Amino acid sequence: SDGSIRLHQMTSEYPLLQWNDSTKGQPIIALQWALTRPAVFFALDASSNIYIWDLLENDLLPVAKQTIPSEKVITMTLLGEPEKANGSLGIVLAKESGQIDIQYVKKKWALP
Repeated sequence: SDGSIRLHQMTSEYPLLQWNDSTKGQPIIALQWALTRPAVFFALDASSNIYIWDLLENDLLPVAKQTIPSEKVITMTLLGEPEKANGSLGIVLAKESGQIDIQYVKKKWALP
């Protein structure tokens, strides 16, 4: 609820990494690991900002931020085929009006 993200290992109650205030205080409403690239995850905050984290490139800050300006995004999910080496990865955005958008991610964050 405060924009903090914690990375846990299943065998410990304590986080391996923690990023406080990663969304400048906005609640995170969805977070998902990339299906095609294990070191990448995406976070959506309550202000319709999508943050892309690539832990191999930078483990302190997101590597990109994209604001969806037209309408409030209420949730997101990712689509891709991890068994295929083409690295195609999409973000499905559900907007408040009921509209669904699919956006494809740059190859550098999608390739295995």
